[in-house]
Amino acid sequence: MRLPLLRLLLPLALLSPALLAAEAEEGFVSLMDGQTFTGWKTATENPGTWKIEDGTFISRGPRCHLFYMGDPQPFKNFELKVEVMSEPGANGGIYFHTAYQETGWPKAGFETQVNNTQKDWKKTGSIYDVASVGFAAAEDNKWWTQTIIVEGSTVTVKVDGQTVVQYKEPPGVQPGKDFDRKLGSGTFALQAHDPKSIVRYRNIRVKRLPD
Repeated sequence: MRLPLLRLLLPLALLSPALLAAEAEEGFVSLMDGQTFTGWKTATENPGTWKIEDGTFISRGPRCHLFYMGDPQPFKNFELKVEVMSEPGANGGIYFHTAYQETGWPKAGFETQVNNTQKDWKKTGSIYDVASVGFAAAEDNKWWTQTIIVEGSTVTVKVDGQTVVQYKEPPGVQPGKDFDRKLGSGTFALQAHDPKSIVRYRNIRVKRLPD
């Protein structure tokens, strides 16, 4: 009996914790394997900023964005969960409804802020320059789960299950000149803001919701 049991346990042991966690949440699919950048693509500026350490994507260096390119079908309505840990004074972000861009700040889509103690008053969970909060809902040097839910014209951002922001896009909103910031569809991206902003991201998973 021991041999069949061993054969069953070995494949499970080879799975990363992120993949196991995603499978435990019904309907969620993991977007990272914790060991490679498979499915992800860095911007062309400062690609060395992004590293993989201990199963996490870590930003440590000049500005560079890391885009999810592992699914050709755009994400419209979804629930995205990302485990995040920032070091003191760090600024980062999680983008949605965005598109790959070689350089600069992503023009398409929205950024949900990662910032507990950096000088920018827009703190973690804010939808940057759209619906911002001035209090920190998380702490540096501790993991938290940042959840982004898009359903039609409503965006909800949660930190460890608590709603930080809920934004309902007004009818007739038009894309801006410099940044679109209009709900549509697209992919996800992680932000490396500057050399002093060290942020870790892990266990990234998503569940598509009905359109």
